[in-house]
Amino acid sequence: MIVVNMAMKQDDVIAILEANGYKFVEKKGIRLFFEVAGDLAAKATEAKTLIKAQPWGMALYFNVEVVK
Repeated sequence: MIVVNMAMKQDDVIAILEANGYKFVEKKGIRLFFEVAGDLAAKATEAKTLIKAQPWGMALYFNVEVVK
């Protein structure tokens, strides 16, 4: 499972990641939890890249982490 920690644009991030095969599980405050298959570290890096590729992505403060 990976977690995206961000305060803004949460709905947009959920939509982008779900469109790319990530399964949204739950939201706890600023934490968005996603289930993914495969290498978790690689998927976390991919999620970060997908978010930064958006026109608004570079302006956001966020991080992506792997949780078990």
